[in-house]
Amino acid sequence: MPHDIRIVTEAELREVVRLDLETVDVVEAAFVALARGDVVMPPVMSMDLAAAHGEVDVKTAYIPGFDGFAIKVSPGFFDNPKLGLPSLNGLMILFSAKTGLVEAVFLDNGYLTDIRTAAAGAVAARHLAPADVTTAGVIGTGVQARLQIEAAHLVRPFQRVLVWGRSPEKAAACAADLKERLEIEAEICTDPETLVRRSQLVVTTTPATEPVLKADWLHPELHITAMGSDQAGKQELEAACLAQADLYVADRVSQAEKLGELRGAIAGGAWAGGTPPELGAIVTGSATGRRDPRDVTIADLTGTGAQDTAIATHVAARLGDAGTLVRA
Repeated sequence: MPHDIRIVTEAELREVVRLDLETVDVVEAAFVALARGDVVMPPVMSMDLAAAHGEVDVKTAYIPGFDGFAIKVSPGFFDNPKLGLPSLNGLMILFSAKTGLVEAVFLDNGYLTDIRTAAAGAVAARHLAPADVTTAGVIGTGVQARLQIEAAHLVRPFQRVLVWGRSPEKAAACAADLKERLEIEAEICTDPETLVRRSQLVVTTTPATEPVLKADWLHPELHITAMGSDQAGKQELEAACLAQADLYVADRVSQAEKLGELRGAIAGGAWAGGTPPELGAIVTGSATGRRDPRDVTIADLTGTGAQDTAIATHVAARLGDAGTLVRA
């Protein structure tokens, strides 16, 4: 029997959902579901396309109790800006959890991935960062750098943000955007060490394959969210950071061992801490988070299919008449 599929564009999706506390709560619920242990989430399918300076990730998850499940395709082609094109794009397909039929196609060009990734950073900051943050820092200058700081500000309203990037011009543009968006002080740092030492909350948002944050820079009352390492070969934190931190938390240990900062720490012989807690366990209280204001904490976010299913089903519930119905 034919059925209707709703096709929704990026512009329409931007009218339906944005980065706010409601979105943060939706993504937090995905981590809670992961902590329950009944989510079906296969390993990430990942392709490294070195010849094209690109990569493609495919993620999905089935969450019991949710009406649908999403399959997300997320390409990143990092030479695109030279062509006047965005480096990240993609789409999500929402299926009925009851029948398996396609219900919607979200032509979001990576928008939903961007906001669910930033929201995950907010969940990490909400449960791991010091209660009082006056200065946050971001290493990286792209879309995710801006969104991660915006998301962190939702749960830890700081007065100042520091920005470092390899391009001073891009760092200046990022700082100016954040100053205008959040109405806070924004400064450019000439080196990442200064940024880390002056901040209580730091987010790394780069595709680095060599560490951009060193263990010697860690200091009391520091939280780090590392979200750039999501493929084998990437690494933003020096391996010793994980061992020196008072608490290291993965979004999903099985992914972090293969794609995240934990992979680099294990490969470098710097990790002997056994199985770390997952963010969902911190949220539910089944694992202990920050014990002391002076603790150093690290969250390793590789991005989970559960986040994609959570944001896609949230969007579907809010669509109303948005989008175009196509008979399939």
